[in-house]
Amino acid sequence: MPATYFSPATFRFFNALGRHNSREWFLDHKGDYEQHVREPFLALIADMQAPIAKISPHYRADARKNGGSLFRIHRDTRFSNNKLPYKTWQGARFFHERRHEIAAPSFYVHIQPGDCFAGSGMWHPEPDDLKRIRGFIADNPAAWKKATHSKAFRDRFEFWGESLSRPPRGFDPAHELIDDLKRKDFAAGQGFDEALACSPKLLPTLVDIYRHIAPLNDYLCAAQELEF
Repeated sequence: MPATYFSPATFRFFNALGRHNSREWFLDHKGDYEQHVREPFLALIADMQAPIAKISPHYRADARKNGGSLFRIHRDTRFSNNKLPYKTWQGARFFHERRHEIAAPSFYVHIQPGDCFAGSGMWHPEPDDLKRIRGFIADNPAAWKKATHSKAFRDRFEFWGESLSRPPRGFDPAHELIDDLKRKDFAAGQGFDEALACSPKLLPTLVDIYRHIAPLNDYLCAAQELEF
């Protein structure tokens, strides 16, 4: 039988955390976090290992409690005016084996009340990486269009993130892909509801999303001179 990971209790925990976002409250309810959020997410990550390797042998689903695919629930408040200590969501990324050497696209899943989604790509790439991606798209437009401009891709996925208001410096304003060249982020995906997140359909749905959005990561890996 397909596994079920999350439950309505997962989303009740996040809603309560949003109302009581303090270290004291979190410590008092850490058992709920472990039972309804962290342990189910780690189980999902572990079950994603084989499917993600079939999509690309260079990608990993790492189910370690620390340092693996699961993001920390703790917020980094050092340089933020928002001093709330915890995120009111949980996410995981399935990453390239060479991520510590070269900035690489990843596959991602996000669980949050009213905002669950999955996708892939590169979010906020550093300036040198961003320039490299734009240059690769400008020089290889046909492959980019094949990866991201098909009707099947456009009907299912949407691009996320910000774009420049004007063409980036050094790129032809009349380029056929100028709207893509303006992007600051190269990430796309689709949302799903809490009912699906709490159902046995979650894992097969994620695998299906990643299989169909993989050409985006394949292209971005090529731009970064990475194997896919």
